[in-house]
Amino acid sequence: MARHPAIQTPLRIGASARRETRTQFGALCYRPADAKPGFEVLLVSSRDTGRWIIPKGWPMDGETPAAAAALEAWEEAGVRGRVHEVCIGHYSYQKWIDEEFSIPCVVAVFPIEVLRLDDDYPEAKDRKRKWLTPKKAAQRLGEPELREIVKSFDPKKLG
Repeated sequence: MARHPAIQTPLRIGASARRETRTQFGALCYRPADAKPGFEVLLVSSRDTGRWIIPKGWPMDGETPAAAAALEAWEEAGVRGRVHEVCIGHYSYQKWIDEEFSIPCVVAVFPIEVLRLDDDYPEAKDRKRKWLTPKKAAQRLGEPELREIVKSFDPKKLG
């Protein structure tokens, strides 16, 4: 049976309680590579701690989840590319607002084939970028569920 992705519609964002679980949209950015497994993934450093993450951010009113992930990939990493509208997985983490307050977040991950990498983008001065094999990228990520998403990702299965 063929798998047909659902058509995404733009979101309408309402208010949520301060400590409610929040949704974010993340971008697993990838490009072809000569070495096995035939592609690399892009990680960016977080602005506060410098740990390695994927670009991610909040839902945007009037944008689809995949489009929001693509915009975050450009703002945080200078990525221009082809976003796939199929969510390839979810992971959770605690977003620390300050030393005493955090918000539980669930991130839906969308793959983006990188066609161009801009050097001039909004957070260029705040972040580093690094291309890695999926195996090496997974070793640098802190969230276990995200590590599994990266390790199991195969762009050939996107269609």
